[in-house]
Amino acid sequence: LGVTAKVPKWAIAYKFPAEEVLTKLKDVEFCVGRTGKVTPRADLDPVRLQGSIVRSATLNNEDYIKEKDIRIGDIVSIRKAGDIIPEVLNVTQKQGTGVFTIPDKCPVCGTPVIKSDEAAIRCPNMDCPAQIFRSIVHFASKGAMNIDGLCPAIVDTLLENSLIESVADLYKLTIEQLMELENFKEKSATNLVNAIEKSKSNSLDRLVFGLGIPNIGQASAKLLCDKFGDLDNIMSATIDEINEIEGFGDIMAQSVVTALAMPQMRNLIKRLKSYGVNTRYEKIQIDNRFEGKTFVLTGTLPTLKRNDAKAIIEKFGGKASGSVSKKTDYVLAGEEAGSKLTKAQELGIPIITEQEFLDMTK
Repeated sequence: LGVTAKVPKWAIAYKFPAEEVLTKLKDVEFCVGRTGKVTPRADLDPVRLQGSIVRSATLNNEDYIKEKDIRIGDIVSIRKAGDIIPEVLNVTQKQGTGVFTIPDKCPVCGTPVIKSDEAAIRCPNMDCPAQIFRSIVHFASKGAMNIDGLCPAIVDTLLENSLIESVADLYKLTIEQLMELENFKEKSATNLVNAIEKSKSNSLDRLVFGLGIPNIGQASAKLLCDKFGDLDNIMSATIDEINEIEGFGDIMAQSVVTALAMPQMRNLIKRLKSYGVNTRYEKIQIDNRFEGKTFVLTGTLPTLKRNDAKAIIEKFGGKASGSVSKKTDYVLAGEEAGSKLTKAQELGIPIITEQEFLDMTK
């Protein structure tokens, strides 16, 4: 109407319920993740949800399926968890008769599965092709070694042609080998080999995250590197020593010690070292103006990516946290900020814009 009005903060902070749509459950498949977790996945009649066509959704685990009494043929309600991952919420119309059973063997390699915590089942075979594929995809991802051009389709092609069997094999690929594959020309082959070579000099926290240690994300990988300085020190650290890191607990510490003690992991790290992959950590800090300060990021910033903002905070001695608490000093908020902004307002925590944040770093 041509009228300009100031939008109240409560309106900006309010998060509308996630969109839900109905569709038919046609079948159930079981997928194996990089840690061996076997997850049921719903095969759905295609339906549009939040701007994209959804054909499959997660069913979480066996207990979830039993609790909801989900059967093949039912009409189910789905949504995107975190606005990203499609998931089945519940059954809205019971018309299915297809009962499916949870597999007692890995659907990919046939190894007997084991029941783990949280009603999950896992394939214990680290040589399972599905685990190898997903571990390489994870290793090359942006948050990990960030190997430009190494997408899942390329990883699949390299595995099918027996050019690689693990992430270490990436570092012995040649341009000539790649040019023998379909759809690879000299330029694309050269670019991929150069991207792999470039990843050797990545910061150690990227490598630690890329190794796929259970329960260890990007932030905790960085904390490990801050504490121990190089990969050898992390590998020789005890549970008690790792537990001294703020934000770590028994489960995370046990995951690190167990994963890095496995013969397959030790052999992988030995090979990565032999190919020249960086295993030492260099902490870059400009000054300590943010020392003792905790920032929480929420929403989409105008120019900075979230990882870039975190890097700036750490370069000035500060800490980036994922949740708002009384210990939070600043909330850096962008567009579509959600519940973190609301909680910060309730606690009276200073909320700053990207420009205000950048002014603080001058």
